[in-house]
Amino acid sequence: MTDLAPLLPRAVALLARARLSGLKIATAESCTGGLVAALLTEIPGSSDVVERGFVTYSNEAKTEMLKVPADLIAENGAVSGEVALAMALGAIDKSRADVAVAITGIAGPGGGTEEKPVGLVHFAAAQKDGERLLVERRFGDLGRAGVRLASVEQALAMLEKMVG
Repeated sequence: MTDLAPLLPRAVALLARARLSGLKIATAESCTGGLVAALLTEIPGSSDVVERGFVTYSNEAKTEMLKVPADLIAENGAVSGEVALAMALGAIDKSRADVAVAITGIAGPGGGTEEKPVGLVHFAAAQKDGERLLVERRFGDLGRAGVRLASVEQALAMLEKMVG
């Protein structure tokens, strides 16, 4: 299991800033399997900021829960910036959140290809008012837990930027 404890102080500060701004947060997670939502909801009182989390591990879940077009997944692959952005926008559309972060990647140990190796993760953050942020990270083969933890840290950084 991934140890999220070192990230708790940053998550506490993020939630405090979101609370002061009256912002609600949603997460849309694939390879992290809900770890960002778990980090945020580890904090007492987080329910006034964390609106909901979507764990959309399969392509079907991405399409059914977040309305990511199946042809977008077929065209670009589930692990792509296009799909990450569609996930973030879907999380905003399917929730009452003001800000959403989305993560899709290959944590390993298998599943990688030469074009999309283990450790490749795409992130997107979106605000309801239109601001967008896309990040591609190639963490390398840090091991499954390592890729997932690094992904949570990147997602947290993106939320920090979006919340201000």
